[in-house]
Amino acid sequence: MDPLLAALALFGTFVVLLALGVPISVGIIVSAFVTALLMLPWADTTFVVGQQMSMGVESFSLLAVPLFILAGNIMNNGGIAQRLVDLALVISGRVPGSLAHTNVLANMLFGSLSGSAVASAAAIGGTLHERQRKEGYDPAYSASVNIASASVGLLIPPTTAAIVYSTVAGGVSVSALFMAGYVPGILMGLVVMLIAFVVARRRGYRSSERVGLRQGLTVLGRAIPSLLLVVVVVGGIVAGIFTATEGAAVAVVYCLVLSLIYRSLDSTSLTQIAVRTVSSTGAVMLLIAASSAMAWVMAFTGIPSAITDALVATTDSRVAILALMLVIMLVVGTFLDITPAILIFTPIFLPIATELGMDPVHFGMVLILAMCIGTMTPPVGSVLFVATGVAGVRIEDVVPRLLPYFAGLVVLLLLITYVPALSLGIPGMLGLLE
Repeated sequence: MDPLLAALALFGTFVVLLALGVPISVGIIVSAFVTALLMLPWADTTFVVGQQMSMGVESFSLLAVPLFILAGNIMNNGGIAQRLVDLALVISGRVPGSLAHTNVLANMLFGSLSGSAVASAAAIGGTLHERQRKEGYDPAYSASVNIASASVGLLIPPTTAAIVYSTVAGGVSVSALFMAGYVPGILMGLVVMLIAFVVARRRGYRSSERVGLRQGLTVLGRAIPSLLLVVVVVGGIVAGIFTATEGAAVAVVYCLVLSLIYRSLDSTSLTQIAVRTVSSTGAVMLLIAASSAMAWVMAFTGIPSAITDALVATTDSRVAILALMLVIMLVVGTFLDITPAILIFTPIFLPIATELGMDPVHFGMVLILAMCIGTMTPPVGSVLFVATGVAGVRIEDVVPRLLPYFAGLVVLLLLITYVPALSLGIPGMLGLLE
């Protein structure tokens, strides 16, 4: 079958199903099945699609996904968010618009621990919203800062986005991906803080009261046990003490023990945590299984090779080809959540990126950052909807205030794309690159 016709059948069916409101995972399965059916008999199509879906989730490394989800859910109920907010306020207290900077820093700290942009937006936004309102902050401004910074945790390890990408990309080192996320993640937080600072100065938002040394040390002491989770998990994975999956199990035990020490868990909350974890895990695993079937159909029909040839035929400039890829990822990322986007884009664009001489670890950071930007944009930005709901503001009031952050993050995306050292510097120094 001609790759162009296969691509039209595959993506055309998928877009129509999305427009009809069909869940993304179901749309992926149906579009893959319909395309395969154009080439194979019904019985063979049913067998192959089912087989590929089963094989897609038969990976030991994917066990880390439900475990990190469980660890994040325990943290959301374990009193950890408030301790990290207090620490962030101590750090940013003397800067104009200090509560906005506290929001960004808290999202960087909590997001890196929970690995979930939505959880971070809900936990940190819910903790700070009322205080920001009492101090005269525009709720739409506060929500925009929370939205723009909530997805930083998808870059700063430990993060399930890197684990999913590692699996789809053919076993790219999780340790290298974790280390590669630090500089892009920190830069993303700094970009949001810079824009928030400029807006705060214009609106006259004041800084918070100075925190004394003794009080600051007390706040730091309360937050250290939570921060040690990153040291234990990421340090253990990078040092080769345990795998990413084993590190996720360590994170669960650590969060559980810490929450019990804080006396913030009971039988009811544990039941709710278990239900949310099973629900989230089921959704993620179904997406992975469905995308494995779609990836097989694309490979079988030669779609990635055809896309590569089309892009190369358009221009022979490496800079232009990468720019076209970024535009496609940003546009489609507004309609897809980060997990399905990684699962769909990786088999399409990774071969192109490697042919252009791009390291798979570097491409992973570019892809994840592009999808982080997608979480804050309508019409399907998950963080956008959660954060506006927490703040009690309308989406149409927040979107105009998000435009400066969107522009700043797109500039950062270009910088990360064309300056590989920003992603590869740390893993290179640690000898984690192949």
